[in-house]
Amino acid sequence: MIKLKLTILFIIFIIVSGCSEFALLMSGSSIAISQNAYVKAYNGVDVLTIMTTEKDIKRHIYEKTIERINKD
Repeated sequence: MIKLKLTILFIIFIIVSGCSEFALLMSGSSIAISQNAYVKAYNGVDVLTIMTTEKDIKRHIYEKTIERINKD
């Protein structure tokens, strides 16, 4: 019985780990949890950014910063 549960859990992890929609759902769920209006707005924009570019806002900022540091 434990082997069956572990097998099912392992299969779920394999399926979910390659799924970008799961990441979108997880980031979108934080909109409903947070109470701060600024956090809701940021998370909404972040979800839209992930949907269009497949990168979140923090990744964009990080890449631009590294790009500018390497330019100098």
